[in-house]
Amino acid sequence: MKDEKQHDPEYKARSVALRLLARREHSRQELALKLRQRKLESAVIEAVLDEYEAEGWLDDQRFADVYARQRMDLGYGPLRILAELQQRGVHQSPECLDQVSDEQWCRMAAQLRERRFGLVPVQDDLKEKMRQARFLARRGFSSGQVEKALGVTDPENL
Repeated sequence: MKDEKQHDPEYKARSVALRLLARREHSRQELALKLRQRKLESAVIEAVLDEYEAEGWLDDQRFADVYARQRMDLGYGPLRILAELQQRGVHQSPECLDQVSDEQWCRMAAQLRERRFGLVPVQDDLKEKMRQARFLARRGFSSGQVEKALGVTDPENL
């Protein structure tokens, strides 16, 4: 009986998807890709994912919120977080990202700059200013946020 279940594609898709979701949140696209890598048929995958969405076990909005919060905690900016979510099949901005003001993003960028480089004034050193600006831009902060962060030289202003 157990051997029969393991060869049933729907049973396999359900069990694999459930195991993956038990570890962490996944977007629908991520989960579909992981199931396809296990050579499961698209029709079976879609049926299982539809059912899991109906049950509330698979939710792209919840995934986006959890993912965005984790990336924010790691010091990533809004542009990078949104790009990474789009790569994972989520094309709307999570609520937690929308609740952060531009001023808060600037503060986060300045804190990241302080941890990485210190708050030494860079206005007279173009090479160093560009190096720090590239770092913050790669982390996903907008040019305006980067410019404001580079202007902070006093820890009291963070």
